[in-house]
Amino acid sequence: MKTSYKTIASLLLAASAAPALANWSVNMGAITVSPQDSSKPLNTVEAVAGLPANSTEVTVNTNTQLGITIDYQLDKHWTLELIAATPFSHDVTVQGSAIDGLALGKTKHLPPTLLAQYHFEVGDSRFDPFVGVGLNYTNFFKEKVSGELVSTLQALNVADTKDKVELKLKDSWGLAMQAGMNIKLADHWSAHLMLSKMDIDTTGRVLVNNNSIQSVDVSIDPYVWMMAARYSF
Repeated sequence: MKTSYKTIASLLLAASAAPALANWSVNMGAITVSPQDSSKPLNTVEAVAGLPANSTEVTVNTNTQLGITIDYQLDKHWTLELIAATPFSHDVTVQGSAIDGLALGKTKHLPPTLLAQYHFEVGDSRFDPFVGVGLNYTNFFKEKVSGELVSTLQALNVADTKDKVELKLKDSWGLAMQAGMNIKLADHWSAHLMLSKMDIDTTGRVLVNNNSIQSVDVSIDPYVWMMAARYSF
């Protein structure tokens, strides 16, 4: 993994060292995060509830927000892109066994991503296909435990009505890969289409009175796609 990060960092530095054209573009439109999630089992919950071992996992739902990406064109082939968006909101639930569908809580996250894009020449200036690779940082915040989980913990005598129950998710660094196309519509305007695959791994913890009662590693690893209007300055 360290080698991969070094390779990505080298590509970003190489792209930024290319002769600059100082051309800026902004893409604005719908951006969707679709988790391809998997997780370790909720072993503590399974043991307390008398469920079969390794019968549960955590799942995260899809969410769409307003995406804003900023492109800085360095030369005819290389561009740096920063992906940003309004905060994504996700429901975190249990999948599997007798507690399938149990709501664990909600979280918001921001996944700013910096990519180096390589743009291909295809013989038609209206079409601008590209691929990209870069680094993603995902910040989780405003985690909120569900009332359903609190009630379940109370029923299992893991918590009582006076206890403080919380959900915490660890921030994540990961790789990102991208492919897409800009389709020119007018002098300054284009359609922007892109699909990215992001490496987002986190550790989720359920805490009762600041004591962790369940910790689970979750690989969210979403596909991220965007359809946007593009304005080039």
